[in-house]
Amino acid sequence: MQDVYYPSKDGKNTIHAVVWKPEGEARGVVQLIHGMCEYASRYAPFAEFLNKNGFIVCADDHLGHGLSVKSADDLGYFNDRRDYSVTVEDIHELKLIVQKESGDLPWFVLGHSMGSFFCRKYISVYGGEFKGSIIMGSGFKSKATLNTALFMVKLNAAFFGWRNRSKTIKKLAFGSYNKKFKPARTGNDWLSKNHDNVDAYEKDRLCGFDFTNNGYYILFSVIKQACSKKVIKAVPKDLPVYFVAGDKDPVGDYGKGVIKACNKFHKAGVKDVSITLYDDCRHEILNDVCKEQVQDDILAFITEKLNG
Repeated sequence: MQDVYYPSKDGKNTIHAVVWKPEGEARGVVQLIHGMCEYASRYAPFAEFLNKNGFIVCADDHLGHGLSVKSADDLGYFNDRRDYSVTVEDIHELKLIVQKESGDLPWFVLGHSMGSFFCRKYISVYGGEFKGSIIMGSGFKSKATLNTALFMVKLNAAFFGWRNRSKTIKKLAFGSYNKKFKPARTGNDWLSKNHDNVDAYEKDRLCGFDFTNNGYYILFSVIKQACSKKVIKAVPKDLPVYFVAGDKDPVGDYGKGVIKACNKFHKAGVKDVSITLYDDCRHEILNDVCKEQVQDDILAFITEKLNG
């Protein structure tokens, strides 16, 4: 694993990223976009799996996450402009950096959870540069729901500031996620059935922290973008898109939101859209009991599009 550092598009911070390389000659590159309250290096087992199959893998720590923060106070805080496009451009900058060494190898992108919504926006802008996209742990929210969420965040920020970590906003956003997993062992049982994964997440100081109002504003803003007709229509019609999620994932409304998002892509004219819902699996399918099947399915998708 190689550490990479580069200036963020916010003009003041430094982005940390990691690159995993195969031992032999590479046949492609897979870029990973991590989710909320986690970081790139959590994907090391999956990256190493892809390395063994001949792929370079890269991932950045978004602003407010991982080693891209200067102090614990910055966890869950993106940028002063409250602009989601800064993170989109930071993601693309890593692609440009890695391409200087990898050359014209075919490129794939995978986004998980919050990263899935950034990925959906990303491929609407730069989708022509990819051979395929994997949308993991995603879903669909209405414009009205997201406008209400944004209003609540702005209202809280007006009283308490953009760095406030509101328990009320957190409860509104995620308070229902554990309800279907009672009796819950922890507050994060919704992440996966794998107890070891949940325990490791809870013990990791770079995971599970409370978002700031700034973080929630950008989160809801990029979800609103990703679910908009304009953004979905901007995805290249010939870009293969593969939705994967657990059918017990509350982020995807237990499969219904994932199916709805998939159908929106179909309706927009994207020709090659497919979906796999994993039976009795939750949010972090790369760390859940189905992880080996998920890895194999993603590899099969990438290999098919690589050879297609």
